[in-house]
Amino acid sequence: MRIIAGVAKGRVLKTPSGPGTRPMTGRAREAVFSSIASSIPGADVLDLYAGTGSLGLEALSRGAATAVFVERDRAALRALQANIGAVGLGGEVVARGVDGYLASATAGRVEGPSVRFTLVFMDPPYELPIGRVEEQLAATARLLRDRGSLVLHRRRGERRPEAPGLRPARTRAYGTARIWRYQQIRPVSG
Repeated sequence: MRIIAGVAKGRVLKTPSGPGTRPMTGRAREAVFSSIASSIPGADVLDLYAGTGSLGLEALSRGAATAVFVERDRAALRALQANIGAVGLGGEVVARGVDGYLASATAGRVEGPSVRFTLVFMDPPYELPIGRVEEQLAATARLLRDRGSLVLHRRRGERRPEAPGLRPARTRAYGTARIWRYQQIRPVSG
């Protein structure tokens, strides 16, 4: 897997071995980034279930200002740290589960470059029940800046997850995956 475009174009990203990480395909990443290109420069990015960091690192390569990577799997964390070092564009790694991070961030107990984001990538395991995905979407909506965007990667054939304050803006299918893009429709209070 490589960075597709931007200042780090062509940099090879490490992927952990084993079944725990399922990176988005290059074709799907290219389509996603094409559809959000105008919102990337200067963006503060949150990469939930970061895995290898391919989404947040691609955003940094294309001009995002900051990126926070949330991941708890040890093998994925090793690959993520190596990838951040290899790409050389920075990024903050939060080594904990997404639920714990979201609970702390929405309660205002997270320190870092940003606790309000322009762009969020959410790539949970396919096994995560749709109800939990919707709960996480609702919590994440509270972390988005006004009119911020959220990109969700799920299994094809699954119903579209819904959350207060988020409007589906686009959906596309790539092989066994479906990518939904949401836009915040109003500021969501805590």
